[in-house]
Amino acid sequence: MEGGDDVSQTLQRAHTVFKQRNFVMAEQLYSRFIRLCSRSSCDATDLATAFNNRGQIRYLRVDFTEAVEDYTCAIQAQAHFPVPYYNRGLIHYRLGFFEEAKKDFEQTLKLNPDFEEAKVSLRQTLKDQQQRVERGY
Repeated sequence: MEGGDDVSQTLQRAHTVFKQRNFVMAEQLYSRFIRLCSRSSCDATDLATAFNNRGQIRYLRVDFTEAVEDYTCAIQAQAHFPVPYYNRGLIHYRLGFFEEAKKDFEQTLKLNPDFEEAKVSLRQTLKDQQQRVERGY
């Protein structure tokens, strides 16, 4: 089994290449980190961040199913991390799942009442949901 140094180095390298927008390499490194965490204990915040960032890469690739799975895993790793709720809410909104989006944006704001993007997204979700009702579908 690989040691803790390899785990932390993998995560740091993933963050570096993610910031450099080398998303193919970043996804590979985040996946490696997640696999390493399944064999040893990792910090919950680090694991949640890895899942969230990998989800972001998948979102940018328009692979919404895998992105939602990653955001959900991030939430399971760290339930008090508002960003994956917001990110998952964006996908639900884009897919027209307004009730799910509303719940995710509300949870985001429960965890961070000052999350401005979540406030805007929640307002838009409620507006679009109401318009859908008014149009009868």
